[in-house]
Amino acid sequence: MTLDAFLESLSASEPPALPPPLRALWFDAKGDWNAAHKCVDDKADPQSMWVHAYLHRKEGDLSNAGYWYRRAGREPHKGPLEDEWREIAEALLSQATP
Repeated sequence: MTLDAFLESLSASEPPALPPPLRALWFDAKGDWNAAHKCVDDKADPQSMWVHAYLHRKEGDLSNAGYWYRRAGREPHKGPLEDEWREIAEALLSQATP
């Protein structure tokens, strides 16, 4: 799936079939932080932990975000949340494309 197709899917009421980290970004983009968090809350893969870190950063819980960035093997993002969301989405979509 391309980023454009992913963004277009946001007009739907339900997400397309996506792996948990992308599903979380989909719900986050729709303004449903709780649903997004549920998608990655119990996941231990690096992609889910990266999204988990982003969600806690967005929430304003920087200590918890820092924990998840470390677990994901990533440096905490310093720029705007929108830029980080896009960076994560592009990275995950490129990994999901054969």
